[in-house]
Amino acid sequence: MSYEGESGETNAVAVPFGSEQALTFKSGTIGAFVAPGSLTDRRYGLYRWDMPAGAGGAGPHFHRTFSESFYVLDGTINLFDGRRWVTRGTGDFLYVPEGGIHGFRNDSTAPASMLILFAPGVVREKYFEELAEIGESGRTPSQEEWTAFYARHDQTMVEG
Repeated sequence: MSYEGESGETNAVAVPFGSEQALTFKSGTIGAFVAPGSLTDRRYGLYRWDMPAGAGGAGPHFHRTFSESFYVLDGTINLFDGRRWVTRGTGDFLYVPEGGIHGFRNDSTAPASMLILFAPGVVREKYFEELAEIGESGRTPSQEEWTAFYARHDQTMVEG
């Protein structure tokens, strides 16, 4: 997709810090939807993930229809690169193409923050909203419910 016009357009969208939709998970992690696909015409989705010490995270998994990238803003985060868990710090980056096995977690004794970029901008917010609701409600989904949940959101869990 490219711009065909001659003079440019006035169509930038500013999102002031703190005004974006955010979720707080049972672990204390705050996920902020800085630029969801609905804002970027589904070109990408950009989220900020602020994790308290020992918050854990996502186990190894992959997605069929979108890539995912991680940029560590602050602290140390363990990232699974498909082969092993590696500890990464401020300024480190991991790109995961479609089908690439990955995961992330904060196992450290300090808080950590990162940006997560999805491309194209799938509506990933629904996955995180439902996940937060499961944690908040205290309910324990059956294996069949987890399987259906992951299938709805293009997430295939794997061993790692």
